[in-house]
Amino acid sequence: MHLVALGINHKTAPVALREQAAFDPQALPDALRAVTEAGAGEATILSTCNRTELYCGLDGASDETLIDWFCQYHKLTPRAVRPYLYVHDGRTAVAHAFRVASGLDSLVLGEPQILGQMKTAFAAAHKAGTTGKLLNHLFQHTFSVAKQVRTDTAIGANAVSVAYAAVSLARRIFDNLSHQTVLLIGAGEMIELAARHLKEQGIRRMIVANRTVERASSLGNIYGAEAVSLIELPDYLAAADIVISCTASLLPLLGKGAVESALKTRKHRPMFLVDLAVPRDIEPEVGELPDVYLYTIDDLKGVIEENMESRQAAARQAETIIEGQVIEFMRWVRSLDSVPTVRALRAAAEALRDAELERARRALERGEPAEQVLLRFAHSLTNKFMHGPSTTLRDPKTDGDLDLVGATRALFRLDDKAS
Repeated sequence: MHLVALGINHKTAPVALREQAAFDPQALPDALRAVTEAGAGEATILSTCNRTELYCGLDGASDETLIDWFCQYHKLTPRAVRPYLYVHDGRTAVAHAFRVASGLDSLVLGEPQILGQMKTAFAAAHKAGTTGKLLNHLFQHTFSVAKQVRTDTAIGANAVSVAYAAVSLARRIFDNLSHQTVLLIGAGEMIELAARHLKEQGIRRMIVANRTVERASSLGNIYGAEAVSLIELPDYLAAADIVISCTASLLPLLGKGAVESALKTRKHRPMFLVDLAVPRDIEPEVGELPDVYLYTIDDLKGVIEENMESRQAAARQAETIIEGQVIEFMRWVRSLDSVPTVRALRAAAEALRDAELERARRALERGEPAEQVLLRFAHSLTNKFMHGPSTTLRDPKTDGDLDLVGATRALFRLDDKAS
């Protein structure tokens, strides 16, 4: 059985194709069983918004079998998929799995979410009964490698997304975010990402203000936030220690006067404002007010660029770790190849032993001296066991084969000085 990893991701395929090639989580058990019925001995499917990948152990089936199944399952033509598809075999498949889990192949370098997604994918495959010795060992080793990369490098130490950078800055200004109130203006992807990061930091209170209250409510239900309309902004601004705004408005939503009024109500307790919108949601003059910390998306980009350089250095360290772990995993794979040979060798030795034991028993029953029987038993067993290897080594066809001689000495752990 050999390992194959194939799929498409954000680097190789447009979003339209990634959407078509995604697997419905509800239908995943059936898909896993279907791919094993199509020829995969073992299978795990990883499907996220940025990638769809199959990790399979093949025993006789070809890569083409998997590609055909992948296209048929999603009702796609091979012509539509092949230009965007990558296929990794053996060692390169192992390295790919390690890199993906460590965040080295992600849209955001070093992002940690992919490891959880891989664990979920493997758990689903294991529950469906489509994993075996090869994939079980691969994924457990993969998770261990990803943990080592996180522990031994700074791959995830610094913010490289705008939303996370905003939350990181907030943590510098306020010692404990769990005591603060956050006002999020907008309900798009950037605000949702900020809400997730804030929730992870244990924020005390979150308010989402949006033009469409229904959308704000949807976000609020996920992250435990209050939902209000943009018209209600003045009523909630004074309560906000942190304001993060990102809307598609063509005009500013927060002016200097509104923030100044909120500061008076707050008795000049500091406010931290982050404007992620282009055009800006917050008037630049707001930054002139005392007790206000105002950052724009350009301010954060400088932080992100510095942090990305740090992550890239960590990624180079991670690649070294992965290279060593791939070697270790491939040693384990090669050890599997020796199992049938070891079993055959043991069976042959036991057959010789049983035959000679039977001959020794008959000799003892005839009354032959025990010491003579034991000596003959030992001599005969040694000769028969050594007959095959000795004949092969002396065969003119293999005479002088240094690899065979060296392998024999290593196999039987012979002392090189012995003659």
